[in-house]
Amino acid sequence: MGFGTAPIVLTAAPFKGSIPTLISLPNADKPPFYIQAPNWRSLLKFMARLPATRVEPSIEVLKKLKGEARLRIVISFVKVHSTSSAWLTAVYMSIDVPVPVNTPNAVRFRNGDSSVLPWSYTICSPPAVLRDGADAPISKFYTIPSVPGNLYPTLPTTFPDLAMYLASALELSRNGPPEGYPGLRRLSKIVDTLYPEDRSEMEADEKPGMRQKFKNFVGLGSKPQRSRNAEMYDLVTPFVPDDYGR
Repeated sequence: MGFGTAPIVLTAAPFKGSIPTLISLPNADKPPFYIQAPNWRSLLKFMARLPATRVEPSIEVLKKLKGEARLRIVISFVKVHSTSSAWLTAVYMSIDVPVPVNTPNAVRFRNGDSSVLPWSYTICSPPAVLRDGADAPISKFYTIPSVPGNLYPTLPTTFPDLAMYLASALELSRNGPPEGYPGLRRLSKIVDTLYPEDRSEMEADEKPGMRQKFKNFVGLGSKPQRSRNAEMYDLVTPFVPDDYGR
């Protein structure tokens, strides 16, 4: 995790260094903050287990804001190598910036198109992995739109809440109405294609509410065959080697 462009690593390794409890997002002319994991599930699992980490606008942003701060997230999928079948998943976080009234082609930034980067990316240098377009052969991205039932998150917010937001975005991509939101279903198609094992596990879960489905998906749901000690270990351990699929 960090600011700028997430590195492309060929071999996953446990995160080194301390995990911050506070992430301050800068003004839009600065690079976005990213978190990268070996796959979609690892990313959500990592974030869901860090309740002490929160995201908020920086002091500089607060001085300029006239209202509440909203978060924009772009999900990036990058192939680790042109000959590999492994894809990394990353989220890029930035402060939502309203599109100025006189902006040329402003409608393309306002219609919720998942293949268009937020307008704020026009006033900073976008991460390199996002410059080849939304559906390039070795990189893809999905800009989460503000959809009824999954509006842009209000800051400050916690990592577990953001993990739920990402899970909701995928759920809406699968089941939500596509009318009025160009490319809404792209996220589910990308995730199901790149990580078919995650899709099969989601289908194997029971079908209660969204929160329980999410807990099942990231490994925090009830599993009778596991001991209570094992469940508690999962809950209090932020990230272990198993999270990387080992």
